[in-house]
Amino acid sequence: MLERTIMPLIKKLSKHFPVLLLTGMRQIGKSTLFEMLKETNRKYVALDSFDDRELARNNPALFIQKYEPPVIIDEVQYAPELFTYIKIYVDSHKKDGDFWLTGSQKYELMKDIQESLAGRVAILDMLGLSYKEIIKKPYESKPFLPSMDMLKLNSKSKKLLEIYKVIWEGSYPKLITHNGENRDTFYKSYLQSYIERDVRDNLDIRGDELRFHDFIRVIAIRTGSLLNYADISKEIGIDQRTVKVWISVLERSGIVKLLEPYYRNPTNSIIKTPKIYFLDTGLCAYLAKMNSPEILEAGYMDGRILETYAFVEILKSYWHNGKEPNIYFYRDKSQNEIDFVIEEGGVLYPIEVKKTALPSKNDIKNFSLLKQFKLKVGTGIVICLRHESFPLDENTLALPIFEI
Repeated sequence: MLERTIMPLIKKLSKHFPVLLLTGMRQIGKSTLFEMLKETNRKYVALDSFDDRELARNNPALFIQKYEPPVIIDEVQYAPELFTYIKIYVDSHKKDGDFWLTGSQKYELMKDIQESLAGRVAILDMLGLSYKEIIKKPYESKPFLPSMDMLKLNSKSKKLLEIYKVIWEGSYPKLITHNGENRDTFYKSYLQSYIERDVRDNLDIRGDELRFHDFIRVIAIRTGSLLNYADISKEIGIDQRTVKVWISVLERSGIVKLLEPYYRNPTNSIIKTPKIYFLDTGLCAYLAKMNSPEILEAGYMDGRILETYAFVEILKSYWHNGKEPNIYFYRDKSQNEIDFVIEEGGVLYPIEVKKTALPSKNDIKNFSLLKQFKLKVGTGIVICLRHESFPLDENTLALPIFEI
């Protein structure tokens, strides 16, 4: 079992909140993490079990009596009826850390949580293993923010050309701890169970399972691209309303994330369409039928999958430390683009991702466009395939991708 960056934060928050909710896609290690941290007297119950789910739904008071806290309740979205009774319990017992909950349908959970447990629950988001967690340095992970201090970083000990192997394998703990064994079987089973559980819970797709699978594949090959509903609608043969509904299901279950463009006092020159990113690059590569790291590296997705990997690693650096990044992208109607923009403390930090070991000043030419927003522009970064950091100018540097 690999240690996770988020572990100290869970321990800390459990001493200050009666309820802790850990959300994220299936199979990323939420329940395993809680099992690693739990005390010997903490019970565990999974609402994947039909009998326990029915008890939680039909008699939540008896359920809490049967599984008296401290308790871990896994996949709690299956029984939202529990929340009112959890509130009653924590208000009467006033003990921190009594309920540890996991859920793989964050947006479905938030409405019920906010109505029933406001002020009583700490909510944390988790993704698959970050690179630092994979190499067993989880506590070196800090929220990513460009700084010229990063010139001290280097990845000389790492084979940077193997980045596509890391991307291709993905970040699910079961695959990582088994050195990628049975990767295709894992992803095939994952998709089958995902469609059977999460999708059917949110949609009536009877007779459309194959079309929904095709839809996920079409989204995967568009990772890192502007979200074009009309284009997806035409390719799959469904209307745009259905495309939007199906994308919302992927969002709710943590499969994808939409990244919004950055604009203040928007003008007609700024693109307002979001970009879409898969939150696990291995699953994305599997769906896109990239059958090896070499095919992925040489194929049509090479740059966008690298950008997707960088985006998800940045997200992990924040979410696994209990933070939410103010991260966007920039694109105008002249097709000038900056891959990512982080806003922090009234400062804009531009970030480009390049599949090169020799980034140049040409790669940062669009960074100056951020001056139109009348905010300070901070250190810029080009994430690339170098072994060590080096300056591009006095306020911009190239950074090895393994140092995110």
